Amino acid sequence: MELDPNEHALHNAPFLWRTPEPKKSYEAIIVGGGLHGLATAYYLAKNHGMTDIAVVERGWLGNGNAVRNTTIIRSNYLWDESAAMYEHALKLWETLSDELDYDVMFSQRGVLNLAHNLHDVRESIRRVEANRLNGVDAEWLDADAVKEFCPIVDISPEARYPVMGATLQRRGGIARHDAVVFALGRAADALGVDLIQGCEVTGIDVVDGRVTGLQTSKGPIAAGKVGLVTAGRTSLLTAMAGFDLPIQSHPLQALVSEVYEQVLNCVVMSNAVHVYVSQAHKGELVMGAGIDAFNSYAQRGGLHVIEEQMSAGMELFPQFSRARVMRTWGGIVDVCPDASPIVGLTPVENLYVNCGWGTGGFKATPGSGWVMAHTIATGEPHELNRPFSMTRFETGELIDEHGAAAVAH
Repeated sequence: MELDPNEHALHNAPFLWRTPEPKKSYEAIIVGGGLHGLATAYYLAKNHGMTDIAVVERGWLGNGNAVRNTTIIRSNYLWDESAAMYEHALKLWETLSDELDYDVMFSQRGVLNLAHNLHDVRESIRRVEANRLNGVDAEWLDADAVKEFCPIVDISPEARYPVMGATLQRRGGIARHDAVVFALGRAADALGVDLIQGCEVTGIDVVDGRVTGLQTSKGPIAAGKVGLVTAGRTSLLTAMAGFDLPIQSHPLQALVSEVYEQVLNCVVMSNAVHVYVSQAHKGELVMGAGIDAFNSYAQRGGLHVIEEQMSAGMELFPQFSRARVMRTWGGIVDVCPDASPIVGLTPVENLYVNCGWGTGGFKATPGSGWVMAHTIATGEPHELNRPFSMTRFETGELIDEHGAAAVAH
């Protein structure tokens, strides 16, 4: 991909890319230029030597959920399947900056999941023990230890949501999402991957049950294999190939404040109150909540969700009450009935899908790309994504992580 010296630098990066014209055919095409799509392309080239591949993106690289998330990374999930997937991702996060030769600002500052009642306490301790059995680092802290680890959390008995303790994953933390987009894109580009922006998919060519290519706004492109790695609109693409997915699309609400001095040294999450708070590297307070229950593609979310999450945040951190909101957004997430992703084969031969991560997409990025690349390259799922196949909805072997992950982010 050629470099465009006339473009402004992206977050102090040395260059931006100029989009090439697509070739008439590729060995494989990845639809979606977000974090998972770029990670898939990178690992296809790095791990499997597939360089005759392209990433097609209808907008620009990283223009969707990649820059509409809250940067949290952790692996302390309850269910075995989820714990294995996210722990694999976390291990990749720990060396990603060195591997990509670009600082993605992964800060392992620790993630606290607060417990506010006896039920929270019992479920949290259960999850800590399950994490340890799966080789995932996890600790239980009582209220005093929570205060020691994060001094600005209000643990007073008069608090509306008294803090009775918390789980802690010290290896968890945050990373800079736009830096990850750039680092993965640059690395994939260096390995020979075509990154084609402004290329919308308008149709999927299927002949005798096998994918043969794509119809795009830049013309038809033949492909031996196609991976659909999009967030928020995957069901629209699979409909082009003649099958449906059991997913719904919802806005996931979040916001950031103006820039302040660093006062929050970790990530704090609460399931009962349902808010999560961290402080970005530049100083913005990052707050998020759950999905808007209303199905939508609107990337702004709902005011009622903002009000609820701000109210919850002020209960935990009264000192934030005078902080000014800088911007809000609603990233569009695909949600499966069991709140776990679909990663693997589809009813169409050589057409693969990676979607439905709900609120867990960012933290899964390198692990998701790793297993999706394996699936596309070999035609068989990796052992880590085998449980996340579409067939689980036929057999009833659902992987219900919805209420088991403290907060589903």
